[in-house]
Amino acid sequence: MSIDEYDVVVAGAGTAGCYAAATIANEGLDVVIVERKDAEEAGHIACGDALKGADAFPEAIPKDRLEPAFTNTGVDHGRFEIPQEDTVLEIPVPGELAVIDRWEYGRRIISGAEDAGVEFHYDTVINDVTQTEGGRVTGLRAKRNGDPVTYEADLVIDGAGALSLLQDKADFEGTTFDTNVRYSQFCSAYREIVEVPEPVEWDDALVFKATDRAAGYLWYFPRTSTEINVGLGFQMNEEPMQLVEALKRDLRNRSEFEGAEVRDKLGAALPTRRPYDSAVAPGYMAVGDAAGHVNPTTGGGIAGAAYAGKYAGEQAVKAVSDGDVSEENLWRYNTRVMDHFGGRYAGLDVYNVLSTAVDVDDLMGLLAALPGEKLAEALYEGSTSMSFGLKLKAAVKSFGYWGTIRNFYQTKTLADELLDHYDAYPTSPAAMANWTGERDAIMDRIYETTGADAKY
Repeated sequence: MSIDEYDVVVAGAGTAGCYAAATIANEGLDVVIVERKDAEEAGHIACGDALKGADAFPEAIPKDRLEPAFTNTGVDHGRFEIPQEDTVLEIPVPGELAVIDRWEYGRRIISGAEDAGVEFHYDTVINDVTQTEGGRVTGLRAKRNGDPVTYEADLVIDGAGALSLLQDKADFEGTTFDTNVRYSQFCSAYREIVEVPEPVEWDDALVFKATDRAAGYLWYFPRTSTEINVGLGFQMNEEPMQLVEALKRDLRNRSEFEGAEVRDKLGAALPTRRPYDSAVAPGYMAVGDAAGHVNPTTGGGIAGAAYAGKYAGEQAVKAVSDGDVSEENLWRYNTRVMDHFGGRYAGLDVYNVLSTAVDVDDLMGLLAALPGEKLAEALYEGSTSMSFGLKLKAAVKSFGYWGTIRNFYQTKTLADELLDHYDAYPTSPAAMANWTGERDAIMDRIYETTGADAKY
């Protein structure tokens, strides 16, 4: 068995892993990314291809390296199709939007990380995590091209995706690392790249459509006016084939897809949960999907993963330079994630909780009643506010759904309280137990108000 030694070993060549590794390599440390796919397939990941925040990316991989993968930068709004209400909502989306070729994007972030000095080991399947008797993570055991190899490192960064194997293998007892993770907090996603004969009329929009079950939704994202990413997301505790049939049925009924050809098919899991309470343990950090760094209402995770990688990489450089990879010395990574987007995503997850307890027809009626710009705020910011006039207008429009709206506003009040609590995220692991206790008390009130089953 060979032994490879590095300052940092990163699991996974996705967005978070590449940005973390590039950040570290730019500071002169030895870092390797281990990736289970071969060099050709690396970067080929199931994704909706929609990128919010395309105007702001960390500098470890220059944005101009990525821009050739941005195939449609003319997208400026969401289009929500609600057949139950015979309604289409045109929703403005704040910030810069783009639809990308995800495989080309994947190749380009890998190339950018290589230029920064990152080493890549492809065809490498991780089997185990190595730890000291005291619990500090010291590396990985894997098979590279079929041959056993051990990676020894001061620090391991887990960018291995949703439901990461590393977290099943590591012993986090005695740490704050979030182990309150279940498959039902995740979503399965399936997507096809479809070439249509004629340009679609909605090539400036991200199209969403609810299925007849609240746990699923369809999307149509135009890479170009004739190349469409069509997909389906559904909670893992749902029956997949029934929901896949919903996508096929909808495609058959859309005239613009008559004569279309499927170019690619792929599926994956992604988090539809709040970010991990803590994503650090001695010698270990989790980033991106492996730490729940995804907007739980839209499934968007590219920009968040890039910044999580940046923050993890910067903290890794400090910890390795200090010769101290303790939980305490890695903690600032947690606080930066929560300050930037983690608290907001936790607030958004409250609406996922609400959706599990609301009849899908009532939920669609509620969405149809909300002013578009306010719905956009709720989807992307975690909270929204309305003037008395807008409230009155929505109330008149939504006659018959007032009970649902009352429940929504009660839930919104609690979501705002939760956001405030995340603003007080602890600055050290010592304060974590009290903070999580208070957060869980807010969540108990959310479950009581919504009537939803406990998610965590």
